[in-house]
Amino acid sequence: MKVKRVLMMLVMFASIAAQAQGYDDECRDMLRRIKETYFEKGEQEAQRKIELLCGGCSESICKEARAWLREQKNKRRNNNSYNEQTFTAKGVEFKMIKVEGGTFSMGATSEQGSDAYNDEKPVHSVTLSDYYIGETEVTQELWVAVMGSNPSYFKGNNQLPVERVSWDDCQEFIKELNRLTGKEFRLPTEAEWEYAARGGKYSRGYKYSGSNNADEVAWYYNCSGSTHPVKTKKANELGLYDMSGNVWEWCNDWYGRYQSYSQTNPTGPSKGGFRMDRGGSWYESAWGVRVSFRGVVAVEVGVEVSQGLRLAL
Repeated sequence: MKVKRVLMMLVMFASIAAQAQGYDDECRDMLRRIKETYFEKGEQEAQRKIELLCGGCSESICKEARAWLREQKNKRRNNNSYNEQTFTAKGVEFKMIKVEGGTFSMGATSEQGSDAYNDEKPVHSVTLSDYYIGETEVTQELWVAVMGSNPSYFKGNNQLPVERVSWDDCQEFIKELNRLTGKEFRLPTEAEWEYAARGGKYSRGYKYSGSNNADEVAWYYNCSGSTHPVKTKKANELGLYDMSGNVWEWCNDWYGRYQSYSQTNPTGPSKGGFRMDRGGSWYESAWGVRVSFRGVVAVEVGVEVSQGLRLAL
């Protein structure tokens, strides 16, 4: 009788253990999905799901999840300190973000859908080396510090992006900035601009720079008819602001039609009649602030209240 009772108890404990193991497996599967959420949707969404997990799973899995999230935060903090450089020109600080090189598909990729224009085609493979790009568009504060005057139409806040600057104006600004800092700042190539706008190697394949919802990341036609201070919308995957909208950003390239073959560190045609600018502006529709949309400006056209710049290094 005792043996039978013991056997029944062992069967019961085995059943409970099996249920617990199954429950534990479900929680671990939830944790796996949370890790995917972190890389796909960011830290805040992962934090929210971890709190839900901790409300229904074992303390050990909850601790593991929270420890994992802390580790990711520390990694990001350490990477940011390595991947950012801060410079100063006449007392004005500005930040450059490192873009780790890689290979990407440039042009009318699938997320652009029917919005893609003909000159965004064909999609082609581009490989880039490491470079740095401005965290924000060049502000009026930095331009005035370097050049001594403000050409912008919209004023009243020195964190507004500078605008009404031509491609040649930008070259003069960069020349003086390099004299002041001893560095070799420049305009980004069109390929560098698009790779950074897409989020570099951290890209999640968004239509706009940092989101599939233009309102989250861009000041465009819905923004009350003017530019806005930089860094007031959500950043993209690299921590870059306003790559979609606010002001057009000059690139170094002459305009050229895309080719289907793979390229490495392309710089565009050696000459031409049109310069490239990217990103759209405060008066464009959402169609014009997509990451693949190409702006083309004739060299003889005067400056407009929508054209600014972002530095590269």
